[in-house]
Amino acid sequence: MSLRRFTDELWSDIEPIYAEILEHPFLRGLTDGSLPRTAFRHFVEQDSLYLRDYARALALCGARAPETESVQAFLSDAAGAIAAEQEMLAGFGEELGEEPLSQEVLPTTRAYTSYLLAAAYGGSYAEAVAAVLPCYWIYARVGEQLLAKSSPDPLYARWIAVYGDESFQEIVRRVVALTDELAEQVSPAERQRMRERFTVASRYEWMFWNAAWIGERWPV
Repeated sequence: MSLRRFTDELWSDIEPIYAEILEHPFLRGLTDGSLPRTAFRHFVEQDSLYLRDYARALALCGARAPETESVQAFLSDAAGAIAAEQEMLAGFGEELGEEPLSQEVLPTTRAYTSYLLAAAYGGSYAEAVAAVLPCYWIYARVGEQLLAKSSPDPLYARWIAVYGDESFQEIVRRVVALTDELAEQVSPAERQRMRERFTVASRYEWMFWNAAWIGERWPV
């Protein structure tokens, strides 16, 4: 009988959050093609800005990693996040109108990236990895779910294909395995902090899609 992994516990913690993500009207609109272009544009704008700081958080994980393999992997992922940001601006941006995409970092994006960078700078290495894991793992799971449905809208179908791709899934499996390894090396108190980091970042994932759906702006 297989032993329960630490990441099994992490996922169990966020099952209700993940269920809410899958049922969110933003994701339903992606798959049935009904999502307003304004909501998708909001998402693309903020995601491109989010990825810049997410790349910084990944680079910090790499800088703190004790083994060369993880240093290389996180730095490669950081470079990949920057490349994704540039590709998103060049690709999706062209299809969303002639007006340049906004460079204003809105509340949820600011809060989420600030949380990740605080974890990467101020938490332990294990906490930092737990904090960045939801962006990998939830997108991989969402990609798998949405890929089975795709979308009648070619633009949305192309976005779905990125996160359902097997090469991305393989990257996620590597970070999940690393998280399990780290959990074996730290104290119970630190494992609890890892769980808290993971859960909070998962809540921000829901908030990020919701922000695009409601057209979030600074209130004042």
